[in-house]
Amino acid sequence: MQIGIDIGGTFTDIVALDRDGRLTLTKVPSTPKDLLQGIDAAVRRVLDLAGATPAAVERFIHGTTVATNAVLEQKGPMTAVLTTEGFEDVLELGRMKRSRMYDLGMDPETPTFLAPRRRRVGIRERLDARGNVLTALDEAQVRAAVGTLREQGVQAIAVCYLFSFVNAGHERRTREICHDVAPEIGVSLSSEVDPTFREYERLCVTAFDAYLRPVVQRYLAGLADTLGHLGIRAVPLIMRSRGGIVSASLAAQQPVTLFLSGPAGGVIGARFAAERSGVRDFVSLDMGGTSNDVAVVRGGEPMIASEGSIGPYPVRTPMVDVSTIGAGGGSIAWIDKAGGLRVGPQSAGAEPGPACYARGGDRATVTDANLVLGYLNPERFAGGLMTLDVTAAERAVGAVAQRLGLDVVATAAGIHRVINARMADQIRLVTIKRGYDPRQFALVVLGGAGPVHGVPLADEMGMAEVVVPEAPGVLAAFGLLAASIEHHHARTLSARADALDLAAVNGCLAELDGMGRARMREEGVPAGEVRVQYAADLRYVGQSYELEVPATAPVTMERVGEIVRAFHAVHERVYGYAREQQPVEFINFRAVHTFPLPGGPRHGPPDPPTLAGPGMNPGPARVAEARIGERPAYFGAFMPTAIYDRPRLPGGARVDGPAIVEQVDTTTVIPPGYCAIVDTSSNLRIRKA
Repeated sequence: MQIGIDIGGTFTDIVALDRDGRLTLTKVPSTPKDLLQGIDAAVRRVLDLAGATPAAVERFIHGTTVATNAVLEQKGPMTAVLTTEGFEDVLELGRMKRSRMYDLGMDPETPTFLAPRRRRVGIRERLDARGNVLTALDEAQVRAAVGTLREQGVQAIAVCYLFSFVNAGHERRTREICHDVAPEIGVSLSSEVDPTFREYERLCVTAFDAYLRPVVQRYLAGLADTLGHLGIRAVPLIMRSRGGIVSASLAAQQPVTLFLSGPAGGVIGARFAAERSGVRDFVSLDMGGTSNDVAVVRGGEPMIASEGSIGPYPVRTPMVDVSTIGAGGGSIAWIDKAGGLRVGPQSAGAEPGPACYARGGDRATVTDANLVLGYLNPERFAGGLMTLDVTAAERAVGAVAQRLGLDVVATAAGIHRVINARMADQIRLVTIKRGYDPRQFALVVLGGAGPVHGVPLADEMGMAEVVVPEAPGVLAAFGLLAASIEHHHARTLSARADALDLAAVNGCLAELDGMGRARMREEGVPAGEVRVQYAADLRYVGQSYELEVPATAPVTMERVGEIVRAFHAVHERVYGYAREQQPVEFINFRAVHTFPLPGGPRHGPPDPPTLAGPGMNPGPARVAEARIGERPAYFGAFMPTAIYDRPRLPGGARVDGPAIVEQVDTTTVIPPGYCAIVDTSSNLRIRKA
């Protein structure tokens, strides 16, 4: 049996897949004060539902938000920075960018909380741009500085010297001295974390890596203990931001790669589900209880960003290009100073949760509004995991309605429309702003709340189809099972395309290949089954930033021409123009090594997995037998709406709106004028009738 578990802000989702393709799924409330408690409860519950023992678990894959939370809450350990003398303030100066141009009172948007000035120490050493030593490393100064930092209680050190991405000798020697003086202090080297140029970004990501190292190592050690107490002997695997998985031991060595661990699983799960229906160009929308994650998949491949951000801070590590906003079922409705209705980003979370959870929350949320509008079944929410309090929801929404001068239903409809408008802007951000026409994409909705909002969102964006996977509420957890082991490495090698040293380029690619294969050996992957993809970052001479273009090894002059032509095409799509007569230069080279795990859903039979769990009864039935009732739901006005039990809908079944399709992990709303068809992959595909 394989287990995938994803922790959200409100629910912890877990799936278990056995060798016969039987998929057991469930949810438990998240436990923000101790995430491992939620994992323990979820594993016990899913094993009980599957009728399996802990010893049967051969693979345990986890998507975690522990790295993101540590930064957003600023709860990491005391961290220091060792840098080239004279460059101690790079972390504070940043790029002099301002997200709010005319806000004179805004706080600095550089992560100085990682290492205040008193813990940023300049070390006498200097390399030139080619890596030649201009000033030797002052080892005595390093030794004294580390001793002082140790006395101050520093638990992690980031080392970032000028041009160390060309010559890492000084950084490696500094780590040796650190381990000699203070072996208990964790050390992160920029030449290993991010060996590419741009000093501020490289220092940022290295400082984040050092800041997260003790937190992630402590969490992963606790995870191993939790699994051990449960009787699970499988070595845990962890999802990375780029959409690949690694062993927990390697994840602990590179904690900064875990920032988008959870959202990446949702994108991989959406790709798996969409490909079964032949849909290769789509926007995935993962709406949970706290946040909403949107990503673009084109030609079956998720868009990858070479640099992301956590809050306002740059994090230069490859990650699935996911846009995240505070828009989920728990997002709170409020009135701004101008009297306008706003929804989010504040969330009721798992504790106390929306007012309808009856756990002490009294503020109106999106879930409360959807309950008032009749979209949610108060008796079958989350597969019967909890009963929703309709009166409490009406009371909470009524408090907002009173301030707006509207009735409860109109206010609930307004909350629903406002959150949809925010998510529509989010879709525009990842499509139109990046040069894509959203009308050429389907919308794949997942998460517990996504299928409730999918159709009006697609209608606003002009998207022709909404795809609701078979188990969208736990698809982020299922995506963990469909992911591959993956390792990414990059190196800076700058040269104009018309003066490229092919021997140096191919030597760089060979070095990257060797590093990736070494990591794969640590994972126990057979050498002959490793897949390798190369890429290069290019720009026009004089530009400040690059675009990534696929490359093939070995690089020849003919292939250089192909890479340059591909760069012109990408530049045309992203920026709307290309200057084919202008010289082009290479900046960085990249290599990605992957290995699809055997026995995972990617290698399974073509038939969809059989679902098991509370409320799951996938036996064949006629459409009429899948209809389990009727209730009024709001579509401009309340109207009688048929209710269907999704597990009973047979392949080829057609459901005409207005209708609501209920299942253990989510609810799908089909407005009037739309119809849904269950395709051969058991996905629900919704179009205008």
